[in-house]
Amino acid sequence: MDKARDSHTDLSRHQAKEVIIIGAGPAGAAAAAWLARAGHAVRVLERSHFPRFSIGESLLPRCMQHLKACGLMPYAEAGDYQPKTGAAFTRRGEHRHIDFRDKFSDGPGTTWQIERADFDQRLIEGAREYGAKVEFGVTVNGFRAAEGNEGPRLTLEDGRELEAAFVLDASGYGRVLARLESLERDPRLEPRVALFGHVHDGIAGLTPPAEGYHRDNILIASHPVHPDVWYWLIPFTHGRASLGVVGPRELIDAVADSTDGSTDGSDTTSKEARLWQWVREEPRLNELLRDATSANAVQTLGGYSADVSRLHGPGYALLGNAGEFLDPVFSSGVTIALESALRAMPLVERELACTDESQRPDWASEFEQPLRRGINVFREFVTAWYDGRLPNIIYHPDPHLRIRQMISAVLAGYAWDEKNPFVSASRRRLTALATLSASAHDTRQPAARKGKIPS
Repeated sequence: MDKARDSHTDLSRHQAKEVIIIGAGPAGAAAAAWLARAGHAVRVLERSHFPRFSIGESLLPRCMQHLKACGLMPYAEAGDYQPKTGAAFTRRGEHRHIDFRDKFSDGPGTTWQIERADFDQRLIEGAREYGAKVEFGVTVNGFRAAEGNEGPRLTLEDGRELEAAFVLDASGYGRVLARLESLERDPRLEPRVALFGHVHDGIAGLTPPAEGYHRDNILIASHPVHPDVWYWLIPFTHGRASLGVVGPRELIDAVADSTDGSTDGSDTTSKEARLWQWVREEPRLNELLRDATSANAVQTLGGYSADVSRLHGPGYALLGNAGEFLDPVFSSGVTIALESALRAMPLVERELACTDESQRPDWASEFEQPLRRGINVFREFVTAWYDGRLPNIIYHPDPHLRIRQMISAVLAGYAWDEKNPFVSASRRRLTALATLSASAHDTRQPAARKGKIPS
């Protein structure tokens, strides 16, 4: 028996105990709903009080399959969110559109753009209605992994100690078990910072109307001078939108505050001034948002990329951002969170029912390795975005239809579809295609259309 498999001790004596989930975001809610619907005792411990603000507001179509599978689709549908059909890109006057309905992989091609405060609250309330116990304002500050015949144990800030049948860490940016179990490692991505907030976008009232703008697309804009700075505009219903700019901290902080000259980001006014200064530097956003006003306080988030040495241990597993988070550019966070939860749940159920050690799940081969394969595909796309390969592909003047559908499938969240060549060999094919696309940009000839899909 391999070491990872052997690390999961016999928990059969603890079947009557609860599965404890740290965090009530999408991964925690999905896991809680799944297990509670199956009749298991579930307790969710959440540090915050809901509703609470969070970024990660543009879902990918792959999420819809997971919401349905865990029984939370009716609760999400009740939110009446802004439909999303694709992604629009703009760079120095060039505009491109990727339609998620026109993709290589099977599965939904539409999803939503959501305000997470409302979305997360609806999901966790759905899990509660299925029977999960949910406690807000609870901080976990101690953990002991399963050992011998004893299940994993949590120590809470209020002094309680809880022994669980199994623990799932869905704490997102809190990364509770990664810290307590010393699992953190270099995320292998350059550190960046995001400056963001919600706006009353004013786009519906523009005169003349905003040509070529559709609220059912996330808009990703590239800075005209700094290629490693990009923006998101995520339209919601009722004329609101999420707006953000992402880049190296030294660049994002370098824009002088027009009110007091501060660049340290410590003041709310400074943050808001810096965000709008960045918006004014991108022509398309400056045009679309000329009548926009801030709807909440502008915030910053840095050091968000994270990784861990392993996603499981004796009596526990890490879900979503609690284990690994890449970058917000392709909105993969909620997709990875739900993917991890839905992949873990059958294994947790087997853990709870198992009385024969030989039948215990192999978390390395059944959970971590397949989950990381898809995450690594997203990582290759994120890396290719920042080093310029993916923009060369997206802005190709005459893209090959089948290649466009393959790229669309990955950006729609289907990063685990090994039939897609841009999943099975992401780095090699992105590099080959980017080389062809760069040549086409130089000559303005449709080189990639004439050639075969890079092998």
